[in-house]
Amino acid sequence: MSIEQKRAARRHTLGLLFAAGVMAASGGQAHAQAQAPAKQEVRIGYQKYGTLTLLKGRGTLEQRLAQRNVTVKWTEFPAGPQLLEGLNVGSVDFGTVGEAPPIFAQAAGANLVYVGNEPPSPGSEAIVVPKDSALRSLADLKGKKVALNKGSNVHYLLVKALEKAGIGYKDINVIYLPPADARAAFERGAVDAWVIWDPFLAAAEKQLGARVLADGKGLVANHQFYLAARPYAEKNSDIVRILLEEIAKVDEWGAKNPKDVAQILAAQTGLDVDIVALAASRYSYGVKPITAEVLEQQQKLADAFANLKLIPKPIAVKDAQLSSKQLAAQ
Repeated sequence: MSIEQKRAARRHTLGLLFAAGVMAASGGQAHAQAQAPAKQEVRIGYQKYGTLTLLKGRGTLEQRLAQRNVTVKWTEFPAGPQLLEGLNVGSVDFGTVGEAPPIFAQAAGANLVYVGNEPPSPGSEAIVVPKDSALRSLADLKGKKVALNKGSNVHYLLVKALEKAGIGYKDINVIYLPPADARAAFERGAVDAWVIWDPFLAAAEKQLGARVLADGKGLVANHQFYLAARPYAEKNSDIVRILLEEIAKVDEWGAKNPKDVAQILAAQTGLDVDIVALAASRYSYGVKPITAEVLEQQQKLADAFANLKLIPKPIAVKDAQLSSKQLAAQ
């Protein structure tokens, strides 16, 4: 074999080796891509209060879910009814609200499920009046204008407060307004009282000198509920379980670190530290799985709203829970 033939043979051999290497590398990449989990996103609705705001501020959920190639999208809502509407139309997968919004949402046909709840926090909502108001008792509300966000947790507080005072729901003039509009009406004297929750309650007390006519103690439990769109919860029970685990961790941390909680909430909400510190002092930490007892309490709310014709039809709250099999999967 001539020198030129030997050189040509060597070039051919090197070419074959290079091609084999490229194919092996691309095959390995394709295998790695096939093995990597598809990127997912969990969309969480939150409000200006509570553990989800702390969870967002600390960033621990993102770190945990990154291991599963899952990203987190946070969307803020002004109140629970709006959040659950977002959940119902498919713009969020998971969120937290008070007691009443799930009742109204379920009655309107929302396909949601209860997945957890915080312990009662009755001091976190109240009926307030201006500091110089002549109203001194619940009985004084008769014939007055009372503002609240329809279908929010405070809606049931008003129902129970009027019941205690012996006043019919139709004996007052209820003005349905979201928190920002309700505060504006309250400030200018367009309404006589405002039924509101923290941190808006704490802000009204600190900034406006609003006086508490009655809070939820002795009237309502005021649970905070974690809910998910049923299709999402059924398909992603592992992610729901991780969400509840990370919420539990933040709950445990928050109960032990009130000053740090206030700092995070101030940064997340844009409210002064003294306002969020007051609100946080009324929080109740310790997420728990949904129990039959809690759902029975929710049924009492549903029955009360149905009797007052505030929801279009009676509902069975137990229909909005995961099956025993799905609960076990969590």
